[in-house]
Amino acid sequence: MIAIDTNLLVYAHREDSPQHLLANRCLVQLAESPQPWAIPYPCLHEFLAIATHPRIYKPPTPLSLALEQIDCWLESPTLVLLSEQTGYWQILRDLVSHSQTVGPKIHDARIAALCIQHQVSELWTADRDFARFTTLKIHNPLISEKFV
Repeated sequence: MIAIDTNLLVYAHREDSPQHLLANRCLVQLAESPQPWAIPYPCLHEFLAIATHPRIYKPPTPLSLALEQIDCWLESPTLVLLSEQTGYWQILRDLVSHSQTVGPKIHDARIAALCIQHQVSELWTADRDFARFTTLKIHNPLISEKFV
C-alpha cells in the first residue's frame, strides 16, 4: 500500500503549484486504482493548515474548498486513513530514538510511524527529511514517474 505525504496533497490541490499536474496525476491514478492507498490523518490536518494559510498562499485556498478537496479524496473506495493503533507509541519512540529526531521533525516521525504501523510499502513524498527513517521506503514520484 502506498501512502501520500502532505506536500503531494498540496501540490495536487493547488493549481498554482509548478508540480500540480504531475502530483494530481499521481493522486488520480492511486484513487482510481483497485489497490488500496493511504493518507495518514496528520497529513490531512497539515494539508488544511498549509492550503488555507494566508502567509503561504496569496490567495489561500478558502476553507470550504479545502474541506471539499478532502471530501473528494475520501470518496475513493480504496483509500485507507492511517491513525494511531495500539503499539504506535513504541514504533514512534524507536523511530525518534534511532534517528535522533527532535523538534519540528517529530511531525515527520509521526507520519513515518503511522506508515510503519500500517505496513505501508512506500511513502510518496517530495520531502527528503523522511530519508532519516531507514525502515520506511520513500519515493518521490515528482522526480521519476514510477506509478502503481
